Amino acid sequence: MLQRFNFKNGLIHAIAQHRQTGEVLMLAHMNEDALRRTIETKRAHYWSRSRNRIWRKGEKSSNEQIVHEIRVDCDGDAVLLKVDQIGGACHMGYMSCFYRDVDGNVLAEKVFEPEKVYGDVSR
Repeated sequence: MLQRFNFKNGLIHAIAQHRQTGEVLMLAHMNEDALRRTIETKRAHYWSRSRNRIWRKGEKSSNEQIVHEIRVDCDGDAVLLKVDQIGGACHMGYMSCFYRDVDGNVLAEKVFEPEKVYGDVSR
């Protein structure tokens, strides 16, 4: 089943979308193992380029993503995860990572305080 994916560069793009509201929550990357774990567990797993390892969404924060559907794009190099999001998806404390407009204006309210969960999140 995984052979139909284009892991030519080692990673594919993964978009997480709230399955009920349609809100785009985040964009991340998956390697073959992260996708396999996501399919098997129905919990979103991603590849962290900064940490150089697989991580399960919510492993530290408990803000996990329960996967209900996985769609594949026409090139096989991106997936769309339709998820139930528990807590916020963004490590900055927002429901979605797309909480600002192009001018930097914050368009959403925080759903949790990231410092209490992660410590320093100044990146």
